Amino acid sequence: MSVPTHPARPSPAGILHVVAGMIGGLAVGAALASGHLVAALISPSSSPFLAVGDTVIRFSPQPLTEFAKTTFGTADKPVLLGGMAVVLAILAVLTGLLARRRAAPGVSVVVVLGLLGLGAVILAPAFAPRDLVAPCVALVVGVAVFGVLHALARRTCSRTAQETGPGQVSRRAVLVGTSAAVAVASLASAGAGQFLGRGVEDSRQRVTERLARLRLAERAPAIPPGSAFPELGTPTFLTPNRDFYRIDVALRIPAQRAEDWALRIHGMVENELTLTFDDLLARPLVERTITMTCVSNPVGGDLVSTANFIGVDLRRVLLDAGVRPGADQVFATSIDGWYTGTPTDVVLEEGRGALLAVGMNGEALPPEHGFPVRMVVPGLYGYVSATKWLTDLELTTFGAESGYWLERGWAQKAPIKTQCRIDVPRGFATVPAGRVTVAGIAWSQPTGISRVEVRMDGGPWKEADLANEVNPRTWRMWRAEFELAPGSHTVQTRATDRNGNTQTEMRADPIPDGASGWPATIFTVT
Repeated sequence: MSVPTHPARPSPAGILHVVAGMIGGLAVGAALASGHLVAALISPSSSPFLAVGDTVIRFSPQPLTEFAKTTFGTADKPVLLGGMAVVLAILAVLTGLLARRRAAPGVSVVVVLGLLGLGAVILAPAFAPRDLVAPCVALVVGVAVFGVLHALARRTCSRTAQETGPGQVSRRAVLVGTSAAVAVASLASAGAGQFLGRGVEDSRQRVTERLARLRLAERAPAIPPGSAFPELGTPTFLTPNRDFYRIDVALRIPAQRAEDWALRIHGMVENELTLTFDDLLARPLVERTITMTCVSNPVGGDLVSTANFIGVDLRRVLLDAGVRPGADQVFATSIDGWYTGTPTDVVLEEGRGALLAVGMNGEALPPEHGFPVRMVVPGLYGYVSATKWLTDLELTTFGAESGYWLERGWAQKAPIKTQCRIDVPRGFATVPAGRVTVAGIAWSQPTGISRVEVRMDGGPWKEADLANEVNPRTWRMWRAEFELAPGSHTVQTRATDRNGNTQTEMRADPIPDGASGWPATIFTVT
């Protein structure tokens, strides 16, 4: 006689805490991973996780932004992403715990998180309709995974859940297997999304090979002997690409092949231009040695680097477009939607040397430094002059458009201030008594450095020996020697440009137009 079966009634206690937390974590993780993968296939910037991070950066108060840059330096982006991951993990676990008895509260939280990701994508500067796909997929996957795992867990944890007969699979095994499958699929999706997002290396290699074959219309003079003192502890004159400072707001490096790149030059011009990468390389290519400086560099900081850039003279391109009177701003936009304005008169200044750069130190631009094409305008801080991943130039006015950092309280025009740095001795270093060498670098692009002075323990200024100058658009190394007795010592420096202007002693923070003040280092002689 068969016994009628009845649906298992759920336990009043609900799903076990650890199982509930796991369900929330797997659902949110699957949503993020699927969104990341779909974004990599369709539009890399539409990854919900990265879009939320980008939104946090864009809407963070200025003091918080400066705190992050000052505290974490170039590690600010990994710190932000890591912090977001921790917060999301906690929210995911809490989401699961909210749904121990009923799925509805957990589903609601997953939907809210999905809508936040969707909103962040829509608010992105470079939003396009296709960008909706990734966050929508993430939302659907998150809700579906949560619903399926929650239903399995409820059946598994019900009072009447029993192991089935021989040869059959228990409900617990089904839950464990399904959870493991979701976890593996999520990890695979996230990894695939990260791998697909790299996708420009082959194109970059082809550009490097082309640059090696092309004849340059202007080659940078060789770096003369005696231009640097790396044996004393100063940098090499040219900064290796891997060591070149990187400051930007991109959480994910934009991935675009050179073959797919195009630059539109429009606005207040006589002849609107659209240039492909081949169009750019068909123009005369020049190589220029240029030192770049970040406005966030503190006094004595390391956000300054030098490279040989290869590219097309930007002044010549704008003259071909025909700049109309009154266009006082070159408004640049990057592939990921970042934007800034550069003074037109600076770009058009004869001899300034502004570039649409395609190469850096003998190879194509590294992805993190703007591949396929970036701007480089000597003598201006990078936030108004060095747009990476460039895709659009509009000739306009400062009254009509405001750049990203201008909207956040930074100066409209940002000429680089005369500055210097002490590299040796390092702060709080211990050196032997006797003759002590002090060395460092100074810069004042595009004017050049004429003198560096050094003083010890507040004594008289002593003129340092300068390295050979490469060109006024680059840094210049210096060194000086002192006979010092044992004890603690403080060394200070100041630089003077070729116009006779000596850097000010008055201390100023980087915001709004760059730091100022004399660098000083304390060290011990034994």
